[in-house]
Amino acid sequence: MLDVTVIEDPEAAAVSLDPIRARLLAELAAGPASAAMLAGQVGLPRQKVNYHLKALERHGLVELAGERRKGNVTERLMRATAASYVISPLALAAVQPDPDRFRDQLSARWLLALGARLVRDVGSLITGAAKARKGLATYALDGEVRFASAADRAAFIQELTAGVGALIRKYDAPDAEGGRDHRIVVAVHPTPKSPPPAQAQRQTQAQAPAGAHAEAAAAAEDQGVPRVPAGGDHRNHGESQ
Repeated sequence: MLDVTVIEDPEAAAVSLDPIRARLLAELAAGPASAAMLAGQVGLPRQKVNYHLKALERHGLVELAGERRKGNVTERLMRATAASYVISPLALAAVQPDPDRFRDQLSARWLLALGARLVRDVGSLITGAAKARKGLATYALDGEVRFASAADRAAFIQELTAGVGALIRKYDAPDAEGGRDHRIVVAVHPTPKSPPPAQAQRQTQAQAPAGAHAEAAAAAEDQGVPRVPAGGDHRNHGESQ
């Protein structure tokens, strides 16, 4: 079972968003189960559960984990293909966010568009690498900082921009034959006062998952944060592609 997988197909996304099927996915993420076992857990007839399981299986959201005999019946044990799922903006391709449509380093909505693009691009990379049976090299940095004042936050943004911009200028080799472009996104945003339960225990940590992009996440939203000057930018506001 994968830790997380990205849903790109619109029909698969619609299937996963059905409340009953989402509940079945959650149950099967906890471990394999048959339709009969799930029927008791979700309070539905076994035939109804079977119907939903077939829809989930058709779109690759659940898979056969094994079979077992129970009396004269052979039960199929199903399991979720991932512990959690993320729906890619590709599922709404016609209206997916486009960060290139407007650029505002202090806009939370631009940050959201950048995040959506990250999900789309890394999801596509993971899908392609899995089909090619190849690994991906990505990097992510996640941390938290408490600023004593808006002035400190503004100074941090300026130093961050200057530092990242200097690194980009140092290592960028646009004419290198055989080189590969990487996108860099750096984000700073207030920490939610009540983070989702799954995120509540994830604080100040660095991790290195998989992908051919180097992505760290970010931008800034709040009054008192100055608009970052072009000195920290390189090709499209600090993004190298």
